[in-house]
Amino acid sequence: MISSIELKKRYLSFFQKKGHKLIPSASLIPENDPTVLFTTAGMHPLIPYLLGEPHPLGKRLCSVQKCLRSDDIDEVGDSWHLSFWEMLGNWSFGDYFKEEAISMSFEFLTKELGIPVERFSVTCFAGDNDAPRDEETARIWAKLGVAKNRIHFLPKKDNWWGPAGQSGPCGPDTEMFYHAKDIQEKSTDEFLKLSSNGPFCEIWNDVLMQYDKTADGRYEELRQKNVDTGMGVERTVAVLSGADNVYECDTLAPILDKVISLSMKGTTRANRNARIITDHMRAAVMIMGDENGVVPSNIDQGYVVRRFIRRSIRHARLIGIKGKFCNEIAKIVIAVMGDQYPEIRKNSQRIFEELENEEEKFSLALENGTRHLERKLQLLEESHQKTLDAKSAFDLFQSFGFPIEITVEMCKEKGFSVDENGFNSLMKKHQDISRKGAEQKFKGGLADHSEETTKLHTATHLLNEALRQVVDPSIHQMGSNITKERLRFDFNYDKKLTDEQIKKIEDWVNNVIKEEADVSFEIMGIDDAKKIGAQGVFEARYEKMVKVYTISKGGRIYSREVCGGPHVKNTRELKSFKIQKQEAVAAGIRRIKAIVG
Repeated sequence: MISSIELKKRYLSFFQKKGHKLIPSASLIPENDPTVLFTTAGMHPLIPYLLGEPHPLGKRLCSVQKCLRSDDIDEVGDSWHLSFWEMLGNWSFGDYFKEEAISMSFEFLTKELGIPVERFSVTCFAGDNDAPRDEETARIWAKLGVAKNRIHFLPKKDNWWGPAGQSGPCGPDTEMFYHAKDIQEKSTDEFLKLSSNGPFCEIWNDVLMQYDKTADGRYEELRQKNVDTGMGVERTVAVLSGADNVYECDTLAPILDKVISLSMKGTTRANRNARIITDHMRAAVMIMGDENGVVPSNIDQGYVVRRFIRRSIRHARLIGIKGKFCNEIAKIVIAVMGDQYPEIRKNSQRIFEELENEEEKFSLALENGTRHLERKLQLLEESHQKTLDAKSAFDLFQSFGFPIEITVEMCKEKGFSVDENGFNSLMKKHQDISRKGAEQKFKGGLADHSEETTKLHTATHLLNEALRQVVDPSIHQMGSNITKERLRFDFNYDKKLTDEQIKKIEDWVNNVIKEEADVSFEIMGIDDAKKIGAQGVFEARYEKMVKVYTISKGGRIYSREVCGGPHVKNTRELKSFKIQKQEAVAAGIRRIKAIVG
């Protein structure tokens, strides 16, 4: 049985021997990119380099990236889906392409991990009006020894990546599926059934970026063809251990064991509620403990954290876990994940306090919601009805955070049923509206490399320095988010900025804009970057070689910061800078929203 640590060591060692440079995991909270709420894949922090920015470590990289997605939250609890997971990845920025990428994947799986070729199947892009069928990838797999009946062509929704925004690099991908037994699928349809929830499990995906989607929707061949791969640590460890689900992985099993020990209903390891609590509590701890961690709230990432915690509480109730329990689970998560991600140990006090607060808030909501439901049921009883209508059930969800499961359970105890189909219909409408709003809110951003976001990104450097010059030299960036319309900048400070301070900050930035200062970068060692005073969070997150951007004029340096880009060439391109709003976002952290132009 291979451990998670051993798998990661072997993977990174293998690719370092193939000329790849190791980079650290980026934050779960994307900086300067509003296209997604969280870092959803290892490639996400590398988008500028996929778009052509030179990386300080060269054209071949590898990493273990912490990732999080909330899109599949309803799938969590089955055999393979997780909200938080670790992703192994290797990249080529205009260096090797399909044949070498696929061959290295195959070599690692068969030679390093000892997987027989008979144990996995692969998928390739089936082609459409935008791009042709990927016969080249299929030929490579066949040449390596994969049987033709185990090479399947699937449409764009299954075997295509990108672009990250509305336009940019994208291309077909090829996925690798593994099973502990030699099951021979007879057709692609049979393969799809076998892979829907086991026994075939996807463990690796090679994205082959060969196209550029233009702003008008055309797909053109890229001059710089890229490779982006991703292998899920938890899935791979589980299947190599002969398990039929991801919760047997060594980083999840101890958390699940703790959940089961707190249950009063003889819960088994296959119980969906226990698995959901295991996944959601780990995800919540990793988000709150992140170096750019956020706390529960009603918007953006904070809402997702709140949803993870409250879903955990309600599923805990269904398996007989009484009272406060979140911190007991969090302690196990920190014990299991803390060696690999020391930031969650460093921020453990914040994690414990926020979990305690959230449990108290949701307990109060449960109490108030229960009283509201009991009044509804009393009215039904008086009118000789036995079914709670869909709107009432949905109001309980929206106003008190009651999931349909709890509403159904409480109604059943009192002899009532619930219009679940009607509730599901209302929920779907609600989700569709939310999704459209999110798509509108998060479209654009750094991934599009637009002129607007490039200007705003440069402006954050000036704002960062202006805060230190005007307010407090100990101020540093705590997070950043940029759309085409505005920048959002979080920083450490425990007081509201005065009107006088706001004006001085604006004046400082606008003076640098009027100076028409040049923006340039150098690639240097991290120690050299520190020596010349470059700003940055100098912890495990940076590589040994970094890009340092300097904003200067006539020998005077206005800003010097470690960053990946993109930036304008001269500050005159910003035209002007204006702060629109300031607000508190957490204890000791404030937020500024500003515009340029």
